[in-house]
Amino acid sequence: MLPKLHKIKGLHSGDSLRWELNNQKLKSSELAKKKGEHKQTISAIFNKRRSINPNLSIKLSKAFNTDKDYFMLLQASHDVKRIAESEIKATPIIKNIRRVIFWDTDFDKIDWYKNKKAIIKRVLERGNAEEINEIYHSMAEKLFLKR
Repeated sequence: MLPKLHKIKGLHSGDSLRWELNNQKLKSSELAKKKGEHKQTISAIFNKRRSINPNLSIKLSKAFNTDKDYFMLLQASHDVKRIAESEIKATPIIKNIRRVIFWDTDFDKIDWYKNKKAIIKRVLERGNAEEINEIYHSMAEKLFLKR
């Protein structure tokens, strides 16, 4: 029996699906065959490379005796959580960082979140005290210490 939505809110629907298949000792390929889906589709959901769509939510609800929108609501909750977390992306105050530290890249196109480790390393190696302080307070603290 799948848990109530409020208990697993924010999880990827693939996690819940995997958990239930393990409980029922059912293989993903068997589920795919039963529901007329490609096994690659179920595998992609398991591996969080794909989201649940409305049609699949209805098919899965029949397989697991849940509400038709159970998996869609779980997926929507996960998507909202992921977007909310991405909005927290920390970026330093750019005016406190000298562009010359990043001489080998287009400073205006730096993805501060994606490249956070390399940025922190470079500023620690080549930055002055003000830049190091800015990086520490804007990126390292928010991204590494609060996880």
